[in-house]
Amino acid sequence: MAQLWGGRFTKETDQLVYNFNASISFDKKFYKQDIIGSIAHVTMLAKQNILTEAEKEEIIEGLNSILSDVENGKLEITEEYEDIHSFVEANLIKRIGDAGKKLHTGRSRNDQVALDMKLYVRDEISETDELIKELLEALLVIMKEHTETFMPGFTHLQKAQPITLAHHIGAYFEMFKRDRLRMSDIYKRMNYCPLGSGALAGTTYPLDREYTASLLDFEGATRNSMDSVSDRDYVIELLSALSTVMMHLSRFSEEIIIWNTNEYRFVELDDAYSTGSSIMPQKKNPDIAELVRGKTGRVYGALMSILTTMKGIPLAYNKDMQEDKELTFDAIDTVKGCLALFTGMVKTMTFNKQVMEESAKGGFTNATDVADYLVNKGVPFRDAHSISGRLVLLCIEKNCTLDDLSLEEFKSEHALFEADIYEAISLFTCVNKRETLGAPGKRVMEQVISEYETYLSK
Repeated sequence: MAQLWGGRFTKETDQLVYNFNASISFDKKFYKQDIIGSIAHVTMLAKQNILTEAEKEEIIEGLNSILSDVENGKLEITEEYEDIHSFVEANLIKRIGDAGKKLHTGRSRNDQVALDMKLYVRDEISETDELIKELLEALLVIMKEHTETFMPGFTHLQKAQPITLAHHIGAYFEMFKRDRLRMSDIYKRMNYCPLGSGALAGTTYPLDREYTASLLDFEGATRNSMDSVSDRDYVIELLSALSTVMMHLSRFSEEIIIWNTNEYRFVELDDAYSTGSSIMPQKKNPDIAELVRGKTGRVYGALMSILTTMKGIPLAYNKDMQEDKELTFDAIDTVKGCLALFTGMVKTMTFNKQVMEESAKGGFTNATDVADYLVNKGVPFRDAHSISGRLVLLCIEKNCTLDDLSLEEFKSEHALFEADIYEAISLFTCVNKRETLGAPGKRVMEQVISEYETYLSK
């Protein structure tokens, strides 16, 4: 059992206790962050004359050789070590001798693991942000191609008003754009270096914590050593943001699943992102969308788990906090995998424009425009609303659309209806006369698309 703390103890830890306590099985993900953090630490120690330049160079050379050997497969991270920190330190001592024993001068595993976790989360935020950006780029392609693809907009899953596919997809663009903002906010807020905080009360060594922070691209050093080793707010914030990403992916997946049904037929999924049935040869199932929808609960579970873990922990560090890693790693991997697959599915699916347009015509989505037509001729809106409702009822009785009614039938409800009612309630007019910012009209939609292009080019 390779441990860093044997001096106080006179007997070996029970093997079951050791296994329960060990974190090497999952914190080995930190090997790169642990080594990078250690290189910064010894660089600062030499600057402060706590280590000699020769010791610094020897330690850094040894650390880089460990990093290289791990990455090229020459050195395996095994479970004979308690955690990634003991793995790195033990192997360093094997390679360079007594100089390696000075690596841990002026730090504790508490501030070391806090640093590793921050460095890891920071890297993963950047990677996740890039995946969200790739999805936004795919959505923008759809928007640019479908500013005149009419479809029904829904409330309560009931057809409401006509919109375009570009407008519908634009709503998801806004959601994922906010997700990127959340990622950026978390990155900025967490980007302060805990190294040098020691176990909880700092150290007597004359460390230059701001210098260490600058070496690792942090904004600066944290200001309270107790908070530094016990803070997991950034993990909670990340899991909350990732849960929101998954919620957005799940909503979108649900719509794709609905649009893919025989009853809707709005979309056709590429064969590469669908599966068949073992018994029903006609089936083409939207499995990727369903799995994304299903995995959302998994990420929510990680958030609830860390919130529950942290709620009763007194200052400062407690071993409970080791529970932050596995669930965070899993949530990050889940979200990144879902984003990559979902983007691929979106890029390859096709839209049945004619079916979407016919659906918009068949759901009385232009009923509001009938009322607006009368309002523009001086009829009070409440009266116009009632007249439009009676015309919808007539269409239901006749099994037709508002566009199919004769002018005489319109006039039977109000004399102000004229032949221009048909142009006023055409899908083209209904959509394109809505030109307030954020509406589906083509002119304003193209303005928004241009803004999105500028945003993604930065």
